[in-house]
Amino acid sequence: RLSCGTGLAPLQMAWLSLPKLFMCLGTRFQSDGLIRSFLLRLGRKEEGDLLFVNHCYGFPCDSMGGLMKRQIFPFEGDDKTGCNVSGLFPFCRSRRCRINGCFHCPSSPAQLFLLVLLQLNKLEEAADAAHTFFMANPEHMEIQQDIENYKTTAGKVNLIDREAKPHMEDYSAGVRHYDKEEYELAIEFLERALKEYYSEDEECQIMCEGPQRFEEHEYLEYKAGLYEAIADHYMQVLMCKHDCVRELATRSGRISPIENFLPLHYDYLQFAYYRVGDYVKALECAKSYLLFHPDDEDVLENASYYEGLLEGTLDPDTIKPRKEAKMLLRRHKLESHLLQMAAASLGFVYTEPVMPVSVTARAVYGFTAIAMASPSLLAQDYFLSLFPSGGPLLYSDVKFVYNSQQLNGTQRVLLDNVISEEQCQELHRVASGIMLAGDGYRGKTSPHTPNERFEGATVLKALKYGYEGRVPLKSARLFYDISEKARRIVESYFMLNSTLYFSYTHLVCRTALSGQQEKRNDLSHPIHADNCLLDPEANECWKEPPAYTFRDYSALLYMNADFEGGEFIFTEMDAKTVTASIKPKCGRMISFSSGGENPHGVKAVTKGQRCAVALWFTLDPLYRELERIQADEVIAMLEQERLGPSEMNINPKDEL
Repeated sequence: RLSCGTGLAPLQMAWLSLPKLFMCLGTRFQSDGLIRSFLLRLGRKEEGDLLFVNHCYGFPCDSMGGLMKRQIFPFEGDDKTGCNVSGLFPFCRSRRCRINGCFHCPSSPAQLFLLVLLQLNKLEEAADAAHTFFMANPEHMEIQQDIENYKTTAGKVNLIDREAKPHMEDYSAGVRHYDKEEYELAIEFLERALKEYYSEDEECQIMCEGPQRFEEHEYLEYKAGLYEAIADHYMQVLMCKHDCVRELATRSGRISPIENFLPLHYDYLQFAYYRVGDYVKALECAKSYLLFHPDDEDVLENASYYEGLLEGTLDPDTIKPRKEAKMLLRRHKLESHLLQMAAASLGFVYTEPVMPVSVTARAVYGFTAIAMASPSLLAQDYFLSLFPSGGPLLYSDVKFVYNSQQLNGTQRVLLDNVISEEQCQELHRVASGIMLAGDGYRGKTSPHTPNERFEGATVLKALKYGYEGRVPLKSARLFYDISEKARRIVESYFMLNSTLYFSYTHLVCRTALSGQQEKRNDLSHPIHADNCLLDPEANECWKEPPAYTFRDYSALLYMNADFEGGEFIFTEMDAKTVTASIKPKCGRMISFSSGGENPHGVKAVTKGQRCAVALWFTLDPLYRELERIQADEVIAMLEQERLGPSEMNINPKDEL
């Protein structure tokens, strides 16, 4: 049985019938003879032979090119293609992935290409294929070392993501330029991203016009009269079209869209145009944003400010929101209305997708509105004048200990009393019930040193165990709540001007192994940086895969002090000169930026068990932690059960 690589555990062995596999691949490879070369290099494989692979390969397709139902390998061929592979890609629903009659799942073709290219000794292309898979699956551990090996062997430095969506790439580039205050470049990329977005939306709408599968029942067993079949078909088409905004807001290989994706383009543009002095465009983009969020006070004030700047030159009422934004929003609302009417009339279940509403820096601090502060006064400068040690800590019981200067570095903070002694004890009890040896370390129980055993667990696992009654649900919820508390503190203290997202959350305990502690000179965790490859000899930190380059801030929240050793240390870039040492204790949290400016490690734990909640954060919503998103859904479900059934409202901050 195979599973897709989009966030699922890889298979070490797949039973593949090669002739039928390549039949399923069809013209994608036949045109350039790759199949023939591949078979020649592997040696002739017969049906039923074993093919060893590291990950998941295959294209689920049938004679009609549609989605498949779950089945088990070996292949059970149909009359035309011999391919009846399904259940491989549970998250792949995109009609735009159909290629040559087969369903093409993002990221898995990259893995398949990787296997073929390695056999053909095309190492540069193999490195790109591995990088493509990694970009869609940043939490995948095994592919990282593969990328480094391919880069070394092929001598290639700049890797290419072959499945990058152009509108996503330009949007990300625009945001990067915006953050650097390079507003003209930001405008160029964001405007290009908008143009590509609407073009992709039009194509997505067209792709929905094709044949549809009825997901409520087996297709071949589906019995319906003419009118029922027509109604079913057009409901599927309508749902498909309505889902285009979600698909366009979702990065390849991910299952969750970027919150508020399309309106954010106009939000960035309205301020960027203001900064370059184009007040007409600034007002136009502000009004376009307000189509989606008419009650956004900050942008309402900005729009009023732009109108004041234009008084005496032209009538601000003549400046209208952009036509394409108005048309798309109108269409989306009509689709939603029709779907809800159909659900009520035809008796099927439909729930309008609801996106979580993040609390942005603008919402917390209220300093984005131009009318409220001088445009030249950055929010960070303002707060530094009020809080020399950093931004507010948000919680009265949290105690500030040391800032960056006192910790001999940059972008560092040490806090105490983030959680109480009782919470530490409760969290420790939860940990003992849910942790698994090697969790988070590819199953390796001693990943960094043979002298300690590592155990770990994630937030989602804790909530799952709580829901199943294996641990108290209240205690499992505590893990979720304190990690969110830590995120809010980090976001506030470092005065970030955009939302901080979870990248990875891990409760980890390391235990000193008895009989192996004499004359230890190793570290519990070697010196490293969190988003780049530390090169002590060159005094550099290379921000490139397989490092987690998308991580921006890190935090460690400690749960206990009853052990020996285990001090957290910062060093210089040489990985030798210690600049600060921190002794863990209950409720203590160290947080810092994840780059090469903060190399760090952990001294050997020589006695007892050291437990902490490790948190990594990103400013890029493309790299939000998948398990965290699922955990958010579990919490929402629990809240819904607690409050009882209620009418589902459409969230205005949908992924539009």
